[in-house]
Amino acid sequence: MNENIKIAVIGLGYVGLPLARLFATKYPVIGFDINESRVTSLKSGIDSTLEVDENDLQKVLVSYPSEKLGLYCTSIVSEMSDCNYFIITVPTPVDRNNRPDLTPLYKSSETVGKILKKDDIVIYESTVYPGVTEEQCVPVLEAISGLKLNVDFYAGYSPERINPGDKEHTVDKILKVTSGSTPEIGLKVDALYKSVITAGTYLAPTIKVAEAAKVIENSQRDINIAFVNELAKIFNLMNIDTQEVLAAAATKWNFLPFKPGLVGGHCIGVDPYYLAQRAQEFGYHPEIILAGRRLNDSMGEYIASQVVKLMIKKGITVGGAELLMLGITFKENCPDVRNTKIVDVVKALTEYGISVTIYDPLANANDVKKEYNLITINSIPDNKFDAIVLGVAHKEFLELNFNQLQKSNSLLYDVKGVLGASSDYRL
Repeated sequence: MNENIKIAVIGLGYVGLPLARLFATKYPVIGFDINESRVTSLKSGIDSTLEVDENDLQKVLVSYPSEKLGLYCTSIVSEMSDCNYFIITVPTPVDRNNRPDLTPLYKSSETVGKILKKDDIVIYESTVYPGVTEEQCVPVLEAISGLKLNVDFYAGYSPERINPGDKEHTVDKILKVTSGSTPEIGLKVDALYKSVITAGTYLAPTIKVAEAAKVIENSQRDINIAFVNELAKIFNLMNIDTQEVLAAAATKWNFLPFKPGLVGGHCIGVDPYYLAQRAQEFGYHPEIILAGRRLNDSMGEYIASQVVKLMIKKGITVGGAELLMLGITFKENCPDVRNTKIVDVVKALTEYGISVTIYDPLANANDVKKEYNLITINSIPDNKFDAIVLGVAHKEFLELNFNQLQKSNSLLYDVKGVLGASSDYRL
């Protein structure tokens, strides 16, 4: 690789920070984020997302931009001006109508466009539908910089494959798909990632192929989870344990081991809408993709209704009952609360007149309050409850003494299917 490489990573969240830290072990890296408090925390070696080990982070941090290697974090755009590789890792959410919201991509493209120079390469990692990089982002870069793609500067796309909360499949251990706006740039982008990704890389022939590959990864998972969620509803009516059915079916070598549950977060619960939107722009209505989304989005209300039915069967008065919800994040062992579907369960339970206490040792209470107007606690409550719902399988919850939290006649409902015989019911 060229010894003059200097990388800027725009967006220091769940995707950007692990990538910036990894690149900083071999290159000078500028980490940029518009959130000044986030930058301040990172400069102190603190990662609130818990994705990067603090010792690993502190090893690469530098207090001023380096010409050799290290990570310098900033919220000042001009401090990225010497970089020649710009990697954009901002979120790609949907709006309240589930339509793709490209605002973060537009804003970050404007930021890079202000400091873009001759021969620079801009690489996007955000999950998008095919065509966004070249048809939506590049025009912004050209308009702001006055430069032209593949003449003055170049583009690439390498979809993120971060799995939040997973300390085994870290960014360097997951094979990376790469692509470039020309074959030559594709090779350069591929070589850059290959220099730090120990799992290797796969060079896609075009940016659109790489974009499409990413968006179908999560759409495929969404559809498969929707299938087992539907099975759970069917087997519940038949009084058959879904987890036992799946365990038996999994003895066949090519059975796919998906489990029922809530599908939230900023990937699986969002990305299918990006593909669906693009398909509809081409005049095709994607039936399976949207059917899977509808079913998975309905699971919060379904779980709440099942909890209420089981409470009634046990003779528990629903109106005014006290319920403990274990977990508010979108997945286990991760503080991320974006697009968490636990809130759907809480909302439905509240509508039944149930008083819900939310306990999550990892979630930031201020984030939950700001995003969902819900109150959460970070320590185990002292009182006992009429019902407990395990919504998220944090390791802290697996060690709880549920007897100390339950009234004499109470319900323990296991959404994640991890408590075994100790629960009254599992999804």
